[in-house]
Amino acid sequence: MSGDTCLGSALCPAAGHKPKAGGLKGSSMGNKYVRLNVGGSLYYTTVQVLTRHDTMLKAMFSGRMEVLTDKEGWILIDRCGKHFGTILNYLRDDTIALPKHRQEIKALMAEAKYYLIQGLVDMCQAALQDKKDLYEPVCSIPIITSPKEEERLIESSMKPVVKLLYNRSNNKYSYTSNSDDNLLKNIELFDKLSLRFNGRVLFIKDVIGDEICCWSFYGQGRKLAEVCCTSIVYATEKKQTKVEFPEARIYEETLNVLLYETPRVPDNSLLEATSRSRSQASHSEDDEGFELRDRVRRIHVKRYSTYDDRQLGH
Repeated sequence: MSGDTCLGSALCPAAGHKPKAGGLKGSSMGNKYVRLNVGGSLYYTTVQVLTRHDTMLKAMFSGRMEVLTDKEGWILIDRCGKHFGTILNYLRDDTIALPKHRQEIKALMAEAKYYLIQGLVDMCQAALQDKKDLYEPVCSIPIITSPKEEERLIESSMKPVVKLLYNRSNNKYSYTSNSDDNLLKNIELFDKLSLRFNGRVLFIKDVIGDEICCWSFYGQGRKLAEVCCTSIVYATEKKQTKVEFPEARIYEETLNVLLYETPRVPDNSLLEATSRSRSQASHSEDDEGFELRDRVRRIHVKRYSTYDDRQLGH
């Protein structure tokens, strides 16, 4: 019989039998097989395999430590036997095929640490690092669950912030024929921008706000601009909600917040320059008494419209 053959539970020591302590001499055992009971799993192997490396097993089976045996001669090791066969294979060949799942690798590494098998510990650590790099997300997008959380994220961020609020459940009218497609286009553009500017801009999603589809842009902790993508269409018989996809405007405002990749010290001249209205589509809704640096450019795409974009026959 060779290798780490598991003999099954039928050969386990009788219940209630007290194990006895004894010593093993490597010279007397030679290459003869020894029988191991590791947490109820039974294995055959040789002292030569167990003493190849400077590990706890070498200390146990070279006579330096006492070992426990039962009346049938099975050497008892009080550890989980699930990965002990893998331990033996590593002691024989200095290499093994590691498990595929992270949890299994972690369990094997715990056993390797117990038996002081440093080479196997290093293999497991390298494999876990590779898997971490493999499954590491390209970018993480926080999802807002409360106004306080949003405020905390924006205030604590050292980067400019772009937020997309989309909440289809807020609609109290029916949608126009192209609105669903445009809403998906806004979400798709958000995903593309978050990948493109990952590391430079913090992108966050809001699914509980009051608008249906609205972009907000922040720099140095202050809201700079807002692009509202919804409007009301007065159809023949009923009101409808229309969702726009102002791609060029969204790109422009996203590039604008990149100007705020600076330390968190307010730059009044920069805030003033980027807060000015630069096109006919931009207008301020703030009171005239507010200073220029406190204004937010709010861009509403066709807020009120009598245009019906439904196809003929719908």
